[in-house]
Amino acid sequence: MIRTRFAPSPNGPLHLGHAYAAIAAHDRAAATGGEFLLRIEDIDGARSRPELAEAFRADLAWLGLAWREVPAQSTRIASYREAAKRLREMDLLYPCTCTRAEIAACAVEEGPDGPVYPGTCRGQDRPAAGAALRLDMARAAALAGPLEWSDERAGVRLARPERFGDVVLWRKDAPASYHLAATLDDAADGITVVTRGRDLFAATDVHRLLQALLGLPVPVWHHHPVLVEADGRKLAKRRGAPALTDRRLAGEDGPGLAAALREGRFPAGISLSEYLDCNA
Repeated sequence: MIRTRFAPSPNGPLHLGHAYAAIAAHDRAAATGGEFLLRIEDIDGARSRPELAEAFRADLAWLGLAWREVPAQSTRIASYREAAKRLREMDLLYPCTCTRAEIAACAVEEGPDGPVYPGTCRGQDRPAAGAALRLDMARAAALAGPLEWSDERAGVRLARPERFGDVVLWRKDAPASYHLAATLDDAADGITVVTRGRDLFAATDVHRLLQALLGLPVPVWHHHPVLVEADGRKLAKRRGAPALTDRRLAGEDGPGLAAALREGRFPAGISLSEYLDCNA
């Protein structure tokens, strides 16, 4: 049975881009009698607001979607800690105390996530308390060997996680990073098709590596196009994209909006974009 999920973070209201993503995941499961899950990714410290999670549920119901909710990320921290412990025992994680400014100042490469960490703390005897934990990418990739993953739209891909450098898997200011938490959660929830925006296409290389290192099942991915503004930038909470809750409370027709998104009818100034080349 196909099982998909929508996994929003309650650090800002949902907007049309989220609605499109939720509908894509919902419809992918519904087309084959599968199951659509809702998972709240609420481990972003004080930025995670419980009242927004409740608004998310109301917004999804207003759009006409049906789902089964699974435990939120805040209930899963022990599993993230155990995975980090396993990776440390494999000598694949090391503490890092570098700030973003320090990394930007000395990085010499640009990766899919921005400046590639130059490995300043790798091999150093630093205390883990209060530090982030980074994955020794070269060591991890050598241990896992060549890896492939499959996208329903782009076909079979060769994973190239080394482009990201030594990614953070355990954060200073919160528990697990997105890479580790989402990978573990999708395995725990039995997700068979990971539907998400095309902007996360490259991140799948890291997730496939973590699956190999931790012995996790490997799903199929479906990276759909994303909604962008007139200037080509993805709709974003931080730039004030109109909230679904405001539309709902104003009396707009939720199922009608969902139908428009399915049919590719978007408000003025908003369009659908692949966002990244399929060779990314």
